[in-house]
Amino acid sequence: MSTASNPHFVLDNNLSAKHLEFFNANGYLHFKNFIERGVLSDILREVKRIQDYLIDNNIEKINGIPLKFGQDTDGSLLIQRIAFASQYSTLLSDFLKDERFQGLLKLLNPYEARIGEFEKDGLVVNHYVNTPTSAFTQLGWHTDSPRDLFLGSKILPMLNVGLHLDDCPIENGGLRVLPGTHTQSLFRLLFRKKYFIDNKPDNKEVGFDISAGDLTIHDGRLWHRVQQSPFQGEVSRRRVIYIPVVTGAYQPKHANSATPFYHKLAGLKRNPNGRINWSLAEGKTATAQKKIA
Repeated sequence: MSTASNPHFVLDNNLSAKHLEFFNANGYLHFKNFIERGVLSDILREVKRIQDYLIDNNIEKINGIPLKFGQDTDGSLLIQRIAFASQYSTLLSDFLKDERFQGLLKLLNPYEARIGEFEKDGLVVNHYVNTPTSAFTQLGWHTDSPRDLFLGSKILPMLNVGLHLDDCPIENGGLRVLPGTHTQSLFRLLFRKKYFIDNKPDNKEVGFDISAGDLTIHDGRLWHRVQQSPFQGEVSRRRVIYIPVVTGAYQPKHANSATPFYHKLAGLKRNPNGRINWSLAEGKTATAQKKIA
């Protein structure tokens, strides 16, 4: 089954009426060429530096959020999901101050929104690559809303803003969304699909023809997934920075924050004997208060 591609836009300093109309109806937006290639190269180098620091210092959890490890195409250790990455980088933290991000806050009107650099999982770096030993090649259908329930609060609107660091044409997998599901009932939000288990394509889903430097935005209540690349090795590599835009009471994380239950569930794995092992290591915990120059 083929997946339809979506329309894309260009973002200047402010959202247009057309942007707002499309987002309100569909729950997502795709902006081409959000950053230039020079900025992209700087960010890629910075992400590599952060990963090397975390590995060299045996850090496996940041502010209660476990890092997700795998192997790269050459067999070397790879961090496939880094939470709170901007708290190890002045460059990434300063990048979040781009005035265009502030302009996106109006997508959550009438709620008062903010960039959640120190909340939820902070600025997240996802690194997908298909190798025989990769631990992170796809992500099943889900919304981001149950996270609020696990944290003991009501479901509030939020945005996931994704900056794409690699080219990813639609045939290479990547982000898939179900347009319009951000306005669904609570029952459909919780039970429309089996969270993270269901990876099956949906005949109503749309995909994205991504170029490195593009920006995607989706409402956290929208059903979405990440399609596995059909390719192996370098061509399958997809790196994405996700920036949370949140509403509600300010709830920053810190070095002693507990690991949320939904992350513990994600750490459950079955060994060849059918027994369940916890894949979450209790290694060093990182403080997020000091940036590393």
